[in-house]
Amino acid sequence: MLENKTQATYWALLPRDPQYVMNIKVSYFASLREEIGHGENTINSDEASLSISTLWTLATQQKTFPNNILIAVNQEYVDLNSTVVDGDEVSFFPPVTGG
Repeated sequence: MLENKTQATYWALLPRDPQYVMNIKVSYFASLREEIGHGENTINSDEASLSISTLWTLATQQKTFPNNILIAVNQEYVDLNSTVVDGDEVSFFPPVTGG
């Protein structure tokens, strides 16, 4: 499997079908689930790739991105500058504390 950034570049360079729609599954956990109002949704876009920040804006209908949030794409932690492509699964987690 291609590394996420390489994969995004690869998909961005492919010619796109005018009817192309990418689907990204987005999940929210713990307090984020309560704040957003649901545990998951699917974002559809005609773009070849999306930044995490753009995905957050689309998925949450313009909610401000919380500080110290954890982000995973396909079960691997990433940062806010990462991109997602068709079929990716993105999870947002609030900071975790414990003892």
